[in-house]
Amino acid sequence: MSNEAAGGASAATAAEPQPGPEPLPHGIGASLPSAESRAKTEGTFPYASDLWAEGLLWAAVLRSPHAHARIVSIDTSQAREMPGVRSVVTHEDVPGEALQGRKTPDRPVFASDVVRHHGEPIAAVAADHPDTARMAAAAIFVEYEILDPVTDPEKAFAAEPLHPDGNLIRHIPLRHGDPEAAGELVVEGLYRIGRQDPAPIGAEAGLAVPRPDGGVELYIASTDPHTDRDMAASCYGIDPGIVKVVVTGVPGATADREDASFHLPLGLLALTTGCPVKLTATREESFLGHAHRHPTLLRYRHHADADGKLVKVEAQVLLDAGAYADTSSDALAAAVSFACGPYVVPNAFIEGWAVRTNNPPSGHVRGEGAMQVCAAYEAQMDKIAKKLGIDPAELRLRNAMATGDILPTGQTVTCPAPVAELLAAVRDFPLPELPKDTPEDEWLLPGGPEGAGDPAAVRRGVGYGLGMVQLLGAEGADEVSTATVKVHDGVATVICAAVETGQGFTTLARQIVQETLGIDDVRVAPVDTDQPPAGPSCHGRHTWVSGGAVERAAKMVRTQLLQPLAHKFGMSTELLQITDGKITSYDGVLSTTVTEAMDGKELWATAQCRPHPTEPLDAAGQGDAFVGMAFCAIRAVVDVDVEIGSVRVVELAVAQDVGRILNPAQLKTRIEAGVTQGVGAALTENLRTPRGLVRHPDLTGYALPTALDIPDIRIVKLVEERDVVAPFGAKAASAVPVVTSPAAVASAVRAATGRPVNRLPIRPQAAVAT
Repeated sequence: MSNEAAGGASAATAAEPQPGPEPLPHGIGASLPSAESRAKTEGTFPYASDLWAEGLLWAAVLRSPHAHARIVSIDTSQAREMPGVRSVVTHEDVPGEALQGRKTPDRPVFASDVVRHHGEPIAAVAADHPDTARMAAAAIFVEYEILDPVTDPEKAFAAEPLHPDGNLIRHIPLRHGDPEAAGELVVEGLYRIGRQDPAPIGAEAGLAVPRPDGGVELYIASTDPHTDRDMAASCYGIDPGIVKVVVTGVPGATADREDASFHLPLGLLALTTGCPVKLTATREESFLGHAHRHPTLLRYRHHADADGKLVKVEAQVLLDAGAYADTSSDALAAAVSFACGPYVVPNAFIEGWAVRTNNPPSGHVRGEGAMQVCAAYEAQMDKIAKKLGIDPAELRLRNAMATGDILPTGQTVTCPAPVAELLAAVRDFPLPELPKDTPEDEWLLPGGPEGAGDPAAVRRGVGYGLGMVQLLGAEGADEVSTATVKVHDGVATVICAAVETGQGFTTLARQIVQETLGIDDVRVAPVDTDQPPAGPSCHGRHTWVSGGAVERAAKMVRTQLLQPLAHKFGMSTELLQITDGKITSYDGVLSTTVTEAMDGKELWATAQCRPHPTEPLDAAGQGDAFVGMAFCAIRAVVDVDVEIGSVRVVELAVAQDVGRILNPAQLKTRIEAGVTQGVGAALTENLRTPRGLVRHPDLTGYALPTALDIPDIRIVKLVEERDVVAPFGAKAASAVPVVTSPAAVASAVRAATGRPVNRLPIRPQAAVAT
């Protein structure tokens, strides 16, 4: 080829239009990535354990080695005399309220006369080196009179009071329908649910910095900063106005992230020393310090007619709250209210109790209360299907709840409840292929390569689970959140105290503002208690109330932006629209950009979102206690070696009602994470506490599911039937698959083995066929 020809070819190539960069995801419905994802992936995102301050001291907390003991004396003299030790504090040094608690103030900051659970804080130390702090804490001599622990919740009713408030935290006797109603078929069952730990990926850590005005700033991974601030101020005996909680990066939260036993001593040490104090918990301290899922004992009796239609459900639900009340009252309300599941039950009689024991404290863990009863009522449905010879999915379809049905609490289900549609979707989804009986595919069998089992002993089972959870708080909780949206120089800033715990709120807030204002560059300000409260990060609250507050504030700014243009052109703001950063009128007369319309101005607005009120359950367990509900259906396929009891979950097919998909990628991740947590509860996770003592408080002794344990998760259907009372019509997504998947796995193991499987996690002996 000649040079001329070559040059001509080059010119032609250069003249061809080159593909530009793909547009970034934008607004509601797009898979907008998290703003922090890159920093977290690269390890540069700052967590509390990364923080530093000039003159930093280190903290350590002395915890009780006993589950129940009377404190005879505490001698801190050796610890105080150690070089490098700056402060030692006990119950005598708490200047304010000695009892704290998010829901019920019944938990001492430091034990004074008696310890009620293994790991209860006794004292705290601040020193110039973390090893010095730990050695000083170990040097504190505590003389105990060891007492017999009450670890069986059934014995708590007759036991001596473990707490001045007694052993019974709450009793709910639910009465709905005719107590004399009876069915042609009756099945009964006794079920036990173990103690699941939230096992956050990062252990608790924090930094406390004293303020010149006599207050303190706490840098912690709080999921409810304003409540933590108020507890701290009460403990320190100072005004809440001089206590500030700054939320650091949250390294995983499937429960209340920061327990008071970590940050209350931290701030007290900062105030007594006048220096910044940092605490980084070991994994053992993390297990001993924070709350766990309520271990639960459940007794059920189901009545059904000859066609399998439910006639009556009778149940007793006993929650082990551990040493202190925490959120046990709320967990019990959920357990009793949802004890019959997403089924039509004309007559229900449920007795629910939450009691104190000397076991580690229980508290908020995703799906609390609802998860435990789901495992039990789904086992009952399998028993009915087996007795009547009906397909388990068909039996469930005959009883499925729908919008307009009545809960056992007497509340009408007004939100979308496509339970039958969800179940039909997973039932009809193609089943996975059977593994081949060849050496190359041995890894597919329970036990993996060179496992102890015989492939001939492997049986496949298919089971179902239907679950439901509440959205937002219940029983009269004031669900409110406040948000501010500011726009200046082409940048929008969202100020809202809703904590990003991994649920994706900051991403959602950016999408809302992008959708409403047409501004791509949206930033979410860090959270602290100088901002108005937004409430705790649980029950999908921030998708609903905080997202709703952001939307309202953004719409108010939108009105401020469009009003001058509408007035100039003699039209209403409703006739103007913002799309891709451009403002246009319905008739095309007006066309300008958002930047031009701003003209250097700063616009801002603050708004609140408060859903319609609820009411407490009455003496018969009746009342409109819930704002909304979400539903899920899961079909589990398992392979079980029926000789050794090894279980492999092959596939979980999931169908869920989500209201509206706001971020497809984020939604998929949340569902998969919830299912994974449920698989752990079904098969491996059980924090063992013989005589109240936490055994193996580490991630070796506590068996979390790994990537090798997680099955194929098939999201086969997402029902977008919008809840008209929810902002955007969306429902929170992560809790209901946690609730449903353990029940589905247990159902599949029952199908494979013919055994009742009445305990979670499933023990090998329960999966051995008879």
